[in-house]
Amino acid sequence: MPAPKRFRHVSRIGPVQVGTSYDGRGREKHTAACTAPRCGFSADYDNRAAAELAARTHRCRVR
Repeated sequence: MPAPKRFRHVSRIGPVQVGTSYDGRGREKHTAACTAPRCGFSADYDNRAAAELAARTHRCRVR
């Protein structure tokens, strides 16, 4: 069972949180995840700019 991710440099853009962590191979990854109920949006990116862009352009379909 893999260890849970430890996020650092977490910021919030609307309902989406963007955080930085290391993957299992020691590479830095950036995750954007929506915190709205029943949304389920989450994605990993190689650079912070891409994760923040995804957070800014995300629109929840659940209302």
